[in-house]
Amino acid sequence: MSLGDISARLAAHRLAVFGGFHPGPDDGAPPGTRTLLLIGPDEPGFWPRFTADPEWQDGRPDPMDRWSRRVIGRIACDLAAKAVFPFGGPPFAPFYRWALASGRAWASPVHLLVHDRAGLMVSYRGALALKRHLDLPPPPPCPCDGCPRPCLSACPATALTGAGYDVPACRTWLAASGTDCLAAGCQVRRACPVAQSYGRVESQSAYHMSMFHK
Repeated sequence: MSLGDISARLAAHRLAVFGGFHPGPDDGAPPGTRTLLLIGPDEPGFWPRFTADPEWQDGRPDPMDRWSRRVIGRIACDLAAKAVFPFGGPPFAPFYRWALASGRAWASPVHLLVHDRAGLMVSYRGALALKRHLDLPPPPPCPCDGCPRPCLSACPATALTGAGYDVPACRTWLAASGTDCLAAGCQVRRACPVAQSYGRVESQSAYHMSMFHK
């Protein structure tokens, strides 16, 4: 089973490999993991694929987490691998650390993760912990290198800046004046040039914002 074979299985569900690495004993991966692959939405096209499935249609809570467990869990079983998810804790798997270890995500100027393909819209639906060693491509350059960094000044509430993320200030802004952010997604994430070419639709961002701003 090659990386290309796994990517083809994921593509059927509009998912993609967002990076991978070969864990060491202190990386927090499941015992016996020789390759860990991070899985994210393959845009454009993920949202219509997801919303056509039963988890979105049945009206029950946490549709995306349930969908991720089913889809990524099934693929993991087919590969004799273990599925790991960024939700369901505590304890929580160290996805931020894994993302940095993959060489395809970095700490952005606003401290959120930025991905070579998804930019500041990066999200991980799960990971595949494989007991085999897969050859992985060399990491790309960081997209922040040479970028004018519009993310640093995009937040209308100045809650997300180079100083970090002031979550209470963000929530206060959303409650008072955050119509645009709630409808179309975080303005800082949207300002990222890489994110603008990623193809995530506004309705998906609105869903995630509604979960954050419950």
